[in-house]
Amino acid sequence: MNILRKWLKRTILALLLLALLWQGWYLGWVVWWKYADPGMTHFMQLRLDEMQLKNPKAQLKHQWQPYQRISVHLKRAVIAAEDDKFIDHEGFDWEGMQKALEKNRRKGRVVAGGSTISQQLAKNLFLSASKTPWRKAQEAVITLMLETLWDKRRILEVYLNSVEWGEGIFGAEAAARHYYNASAAQLSAEQAARLAVMLPAPRRFQKNPYSAFVNERTQIILGRMQDAEAP
Repeated sequence: MNILRKWLKRTILALLLLALLWQGWYLGWVVWWKYADPGMTHFMQLRLDEMQLKNPKAQLKHQWQPYQRISVHLKRAVIAAEDDKFIDHEGFDWEGMQKALEKNRRKGRVVAGGSTISQQLAKNLFLSASKTPWRKAQEAVITLMLETLWDKRRILEVYLNSVEWGEGIFGAEAAARHYYNASAAQLSAEQAARLAVMLPAPRRFQKNPYSAFVNERTQIILGRMQDAEAP
């Protein structure tokens, strides 16, 4: 019995140590990317792998742009559309999550997520799009790391440079070039609002970026942008 207890303790300690080392790996990258710009995020790599199964020569469209070279219209539009409490919360919008849960319960399926920009960035940098409890728990831990070690400006900068905007299209610069043949710095308020509307399902909206639904949502986001505060 004593031998069994010893092995049980050692096993638990080994698992705890492994968990700490795993979280330390994430923490190391979060610290590094506070100063260095990420290249290929994990989510981008997953999308590239999917594309290259169909076409081995497929490549992503992605070009990093510093924060000051991204239109303020896009910053405000994305905050208005995705996370209107971005400046004030510490990584999680509890009220937004509750509303999303209630909406999903009424619909009988998942139609709203309630994730903040910080949570979405945590997923994009390290995780997959799966909705397992483990992935959501890990997302929460990484979100706390980002909010603790980065300021809001850095979070938004990396998010705007790594978020998906269509099949193989990642980041504000690639999106601006693809949809408007312009740079991210040149985006107008209407263009920025339309891009922000596409974010929940970019590959679906890419097929018809001027659909009645996207047009209507674009006008709503335009109305909200004046109240959106960008860091």
